Amino acid sequence: MPKSNKNAAICRFTAGGALGLALSLTLGAGAGCSSDPAAGAVAGAGGAVPGAAGSAAPGGAPAGGAPAGGAPSASAGKANGNAGSATGGGGSSPGSAGSPGAGQAGAPALGGSGAGGGATVTAGAGGSGASVGCTRELLKATVDSYFKALAAHDPTMLPLSDTLKFTENGKASKPADAPLWKTAGTLKYSHSALDTEACMSASEAVVPDGTTDIPVAVRLKLVDQKLTEIETIAARAGDYTGVTSNTTALAASKDTIKWEEPVASDKRNTRAELTGWMTKYFKQFPQGVCNTTSTCKRMENGGGNFVCSEGAGCAASSSSTVLNPRLVIADVETGLGVGFTLFTGGHPDMHMFKMYGGQVYAVSAILSKGDSTGWD
Repeated sequence: MPKSNKNAAICRFTAGGALGLALSLTLGAGAGCSSDPAAGAVAGAGGAVPGAAGSAAPGGAPAGGAPAGGAPSASAGKANGNAGSATGGGGSSPGSAGSPGAGQAGAPALGGSGAGGGATVTAGAGGSGASVGCTRELLKATVDSYFKALAAHDPTMLPLSDTLKFTENGKASKPADAPLWKTAGTLKYSHSALDTEACMSASEAVVPDGTTDIPVAVRLKLVDQKLTEIETIAARAGDYTGVTSNTTALAASKDTIKWEEPVASDKRNTRAELTGWMTKYFKQFPQGVCNTTSTCKRMENGGGNFVCSEGAGCAASSSSTVLNPRLVIADVETGLGVGFTLFTGGHPDMHMFKMYGGQVYAVSAILSKGDSTGWD
């Protein structure tokens, strides 16, 4: 749990690739869119994760023992509730069935203009807001293009929906009016979770804010190949005083944690297990960090490098909610789960963790300052 609030019980992506090319390949292929802390099960403690569509999926029961620093409990590894799969955040607008894809085949998609080529896409079933053609390649290309546009201070380089909702540190605005869009330099580092079911990406990054590198979290949502949601957390000096930011350590985590490295198929956790772990973490804080390895480390804005179980517990399931798991997404291929909340003390917060074989190996949070996430 964050150091600054420890005495209070509850305190505490690499640029490249053209988005247009990915869009044209996706449409041509016609691929379908499948759209702090730790005893008990890795599952949400009752209830579905909020989302634009999201029926509750049963919480999974990953194998694995008790968290570091604690004795195994009788309930370790068992499901303690339901975890809903997140299929969209607040303020999303599902795309219209049959609307044109963003960008003509072979041409870059700029400024969100719909182009021809005869290809059409439809909104995902169940009102999830995801689209036919939402692939990992599309999401990665969108992330790459986002950071290029950010460095150029030019949001017209992106396929923005007319219904776009954008926030920076909980404040809604147009991208061009947001502070980071006026000062950002060329991306220095990022790793991303890609959730094709929700058609969202979540990235932790190091971005120059003028002359100072800062930790940045970015969530992007696509509907019909257009950006409908952009959520940004820019952690500037003084925004979060629990730990000193360390962008060098955040970038170095690529080699130590291997965030984007695919997990072997026999060790992959299900979507319900990934979303369930993050849901329990938030809802039971600081008693929700379960099934962490003895070597699991937790970073906050790249700093700290704490043992995951430090200041944490793993108590039995409770019906109380400490932090609201507003949105939780998952990347099953790489074993990444990502959750969004307003952390105690007024901090818009994105947590990312790496899980495989039923155990969590790393947790990284990006926190800034704000009275609201802008999405609650």
